[in-house]
Amino acid sequence: MPAPATTYERIVYKNPSEHHYMKVCLEFQDHGVGLNVAQFKQLLISALKDLFGEVDAALPLDILTYEEKTLSAILRICSSGLVKLWSSLTLLGSYKGKKCAFRVIQVSPFLLALSGNSRELVLD
Repeated sequence: MPAPATTYERIVYKNPSEHHYMKVCLEFQDHGVGLNVAQFKQLLISALKDLFGEVDAALPLDILTYEEKTLSAILRICSSGLVKLWSSLTLLGSYKGKKCAFRVIQVSPFLLALSGNSRELVLD
């Protein structure tokens, strides 16, 4: 007697998170360039506007933490706008005529995941 045919069920898990969190760092070719938090956010919005236009520059984007000394920040973006923000940061090349680049350090749908980096973990 033949074995019964095996049936498979495909289950697709879509992340239900409303927001994603990004840890980013801005690096300039010339050292000594400083930005306050308002200038940093304006740079993010102008990067979105340059690539995607006025409508997508209005995506809900929050700067949760910003460190002026290292030009690093933790950003919160709606999940639907994550790819747009990431691509606009990747393609940004200058700020006020000075060459710069954003480095995306970590991305997660969970803010707690950005609190530590397992690659930098030192065990005693």
